[in-house]
Amino acid sequence: MATSIRVALGDLNVDRSYDIQIDHGNLHQLAAFVQQRRKCAHAVVITDENVAPLHAKTAAALLTAAGIRADLIAVPAGEASKSVAQAEKLWNELARLKTDRKTIVVAVGGGVVGDLAGFIAATYARGLEFVQVPTTLLAQVDSSVGGKVGINLPAAKNIVGAFWQPVGVLIDLDCLATLPEREYRAGLAEVVKYGVILDTAFFAYLEGHVEALNNRNPQALEHIVTRSCQLKAQVVERDEREETGARAILNYGHTFCHAIETVTGYNRFLHGEAVAIGMVCASRLAQSLGRIDAELSERQKKLLDQLRLPTEVPGDVDSRQLLAAMQHDKKAEQGRLRFVLSRQLGAVELVGDVPSSLVESAMRPAAAR
Repeated sequence: MATSIRVALGDLNVDRSYDIQIDHGNLHQLAAFVQQRRKCAHAVVITDENVAPLHAKTAAALLTAAGIRADLIAVPAGEASKSVAQAEKLWNELARLKTDRKTIVVAVGGGVVGDLAGFIAATYARGLEFVQVPTTLLAQVDSSVGGKVGINLPAAKNIVGAFWQPVGVLIDLDCLATLPEREYRAGLAEVVKYGVILDTAFFAYLEGHVEALNNRNPQALEHIVTRSCQLKAQVVERDEREETGARAILNYGHTFCHAIETVTGYNRFLHGEAVAIGMVCASRLAQSLGRIDAELSERQKKLLDQLRLPTEVPGDVDSRQLLAAMQHDKKAEQGRLRFVLSRQLGAVELVGDVPSSLVESAMRPAAAR
């Protein structure tokens, strides 16, 4: 049975609400999913070179069979494609394809594709509507929902972007069968995040189903994707554009994570891998500030270890460089760092004025502190 989750957004003038549809094999319903939301004659399917032969060519063919002119554009796979240079190439390609305001952008791929394609949709012709078709676990549970789109600069991750909501998110769980092991595990980090920040029962479920998660059990996958989307939708509904601070909790571990990605050139760690390391660092920082006890820190690290994710900053990464990169974090205010930190399992909050010495210490294993 398909699951549909409504993301209720908007105000008196504009309704930006949309549905997340979760099912097995529903990629084949893409054309109907698109047409039910916006009648269109032209779609631009943006994907990467890895996903193109697996799912995106099928998506384009389904749209074509339904009478929609579908153009497929594949960018190089990897975080490096979230760049100004790649965005410029895509803008020029859309112009060549005679894209107009009635064209719909369809993002088929992981978080990089969704962020990049969404940014192109937000900026070309002052805004095109788009649909998210996430094919990685990380994109299904996190990045495809909430309307954050953007690209990186060498100095900072996701620093150029917009809030641009999709008109719908179609999640085909069967796409996860083609996901490489490393990409799959990277997605599990964001799932663990939701348990830490919002849902103690969900965290306990993850602890009790490690074997099922490691084996990609279909029922476990359906549960973690559905619950993660429900939790994120609730947060986004309360603070769509990060104006009240409520949405900041979704960045748990991400101040460390983005610094790690930036300093290592966006090519050493997958985003979810850096999230896992960042969550452990954030937990240690919260513990050093007396906000949580050692048991909670150890539970987080143990679960991430059991899911075979990295949990330590590599010794060859300079902590001073990481601190410098954190100055570009979007949560920073006038050069002062702010971190999302736990106060108990299932509850986090934004904390400012944290001593840099404690931040550096949190990035070192216990034996080195």
